[in-house]
Amino acid sequence: MPFELPQQPAPELPARWCVFNGSLLWLLDQQLPARPPVDSPLTGQRFLGVHEGCNLFMAELVGPPPAEGEWLPLRPALLAMPLPQVQAAARAAQLRQFFRSHRFCGHCATPLAVSSDQLGRHCPSCGQVYYPRISPAMMVLVHRGRELLLARSPHFAPGVYSALAGFVEPGETLEECVHRETLEEVGVRVKNLKYAFSQSWPFPHSLMLAFTAEYESGDILPQEGEIEDASWFDIDALPLLPTPISIARRLVDHTCGWLRSQNA
Repeated sequence: MPFELPQQPAPELPARWCVFNGSLLWLLDQQLPARPPVDSPLTGQRFLGVHEGCNLFMAELVGPPPAEGEWLPLRPALLAMPLPQVQAAARAAQLRQFFRSHRFCGHCATPLAVSSDQLGRHCPSCGQVYYPRISPAMMVLVHRGRELLLARSPHFAPGVYSALAGFVEPGETLEECVHRETLEEVGVRVKNLKYAFSQSWPFPHSLMLAFTAEYESGDILPQEGEIEDASWFDIDALPLLPTPISIARRLVDHTCGWLRSQNA
């Protein structure tokens, strides 16, 4: 469900809270809670918009954490919570990163001022304006007949393979990024790119844009230091795949469904 971004919370709607304690996020019954912790002082309380019919708030815990609920690092928290709430937690985590890293002007070092009508911050001295950063990154799943080209990075969990991915360089289009990264990472050229969908991913502020592409030419040659292994896999004999909350898994499932329909 998309966000609604009014200036003030709607008084008739229930609340949903993203409460952070350092690198940890608070969950109650493996969900974002409908209230802040009882008897726990908070700071940095902010209204972040309306999502799934709830006013979304974020805050920082001050002092010892409450005994109820559980405190999880962001990635395990995203895996634990219901899928529709992942988008809300991603927004809170990215804005939290922005507020923490933009306290002073990068041009003149003056403390930044909070804007009254938007999330950006401005410098009262030199006039610079700062907005939350979003870093576009492409993901591409290459197919050849009934086969998918999947690869694993050295930092993946053991046995897990995924689609190819990489950040867009300055001056580069998304399509150019797909072609460049595919050639760099596995030595393969592709054609017939098709946009699939996107996902906000708060590590720390990525916007993942997923594509499919047809194999054109080249033999697989994994990029040293970046790709540990890469291979072609039949859609009925896939290796371990990323978690279902990831755009990579959604892209694999989407492409497998499409390929099966073409061969039905």
